[in-house]
Amino acid sequence: MPRVQLSPAFVKLAACPDGLKKIDFFDRKQRGFMLEVRSSGGKTYYQRYTDNRGRERQFKIGPADVLSLAAARRGGRMVQAQALVGDDPQARRIELRAIPTLAELVRDRYLPYVKSYKRSWCTDETVLRIHLLPVLGSQYVDQIRAEPILALVERMREKQYATGTTNRVVIVLRHIFNLARKWRVPGVTENPTTGINLAPDVNRERFLSLEEAQRLLLAIEQDENEVAAKAIMLLLLTGARRNEITQAKWEHLDWNKRTLLVPLSKSGKPRSIALNAAAIELLRAMRPNDGNAYLFPSPVTGRPSPSLYFPWQRIRARAGLPDLRLHDLRHSFASFLVNRGISLYIVQGLLGHGHARYTQRYAHLAPDTLNEAAEAVGSIMADARAFNSDQRIETGMTDARP
Repeated sequence: MPRVQLSPAFVKLAACPDGLKKIDFFDRKQRGFMLEVRSSGGKTYYQRYTDNRGRERQFKIGPADVLSLAAARRGGRMVQAQALVGDDPQARRIELRAIPTLAELVRDRYLPYVKSYKRSWCTDETVLRIHLLPVLGSQYVDQIRAEPILALVERMREKQYATGTTNRVVIVLRHIFNLARKWRVPGVTENPTTGINLAPDVNRERFLSLEEAQRLLLAIEQDENEVAAKAIMLLLLTGARRNEITQAKWEHLDWNKRTLLVPLSKSGKPRSIALNAAAIELLRAMRPNDGNAYLFPSPVTGRPSPSLYFPWQRIRARAGLPDLRLHDLRHSFASFLVNRGISLYIVQGLLGHGHARYTQRYAHLAPDTLNEAAEAVGSIMADARAFNSDQRIETGMTDARP
């Protein structure tokens, strides 16, 4: 380990002796500062120092063909200064190298974790792939701040994304950073979504009128995709969720009880869908497709349709209902029942709601029904008064009057 007076001229002419892979030239002027010269011709500046545990460490400053000698000396002195105050620069460099980008954290930790327990992990993956990762994926997690998240949400709102979608972006990112803190991921000390408020949910209530329902039924009957059309018809007849129908199997039908079993519903529990006469008639007219287990398999793949998107687009356009969502069939099913005087408790059971508060959104649909119920109580009280009056007459009791 030769000690030399490093100078720009020396650095330029220094060469590795034959038979050696590299040689280190230590500077006489600055303690621990050195130039490594390799047999390949590459040259790199280093600074040696002693950490707070008394161990000798070596810190790479940079290549000699990029850094000037003066700049490399300054870098070496900064390393020495950090070591003197107890901050190990090499440990800091190792820590920085261990900090993942958001894309790496999602790929290596988050998605494998949520796949193990979260039934809706596909929704998270879609939000990440389409919205978050293209914008923030390449950033290291310690560099992500609230400002670019807010800017992303604002751009999505300008593009007229639904409130639920923009909120989902924040919710997914918040969950990722909460887990990262729990897992002690290097670089994650705080959650950048802290202080970002979610937009109030807009409960979009779209219900079919009787005339609209008639147009929709005609469009369903006319559609060329018979499998998809029958699935959509069953959605309207049962108020079921899309996946409950598209994933339904023949083995789940109970013809005697007139029910369709959903082995795993949105609540995480099995539930039974009640089948009315029209639904039974539709299902009895169908036949299993070459032993296929599903009620509504795709004629191309034999698997259930993931969304019914294209046939639904065609059907609602033909019916003149471009704003009608597939999920609105479920809302309409509930509204038809409530307007016929069916109690919310019964509607809750038919829809498979796990809690009554989800069904309460339909309570305002039948004010006449509520008024009729209130009038019924008034009639009962009037009958009771009349009965008491007759009883007093029969027993000779009269009101005492002055």
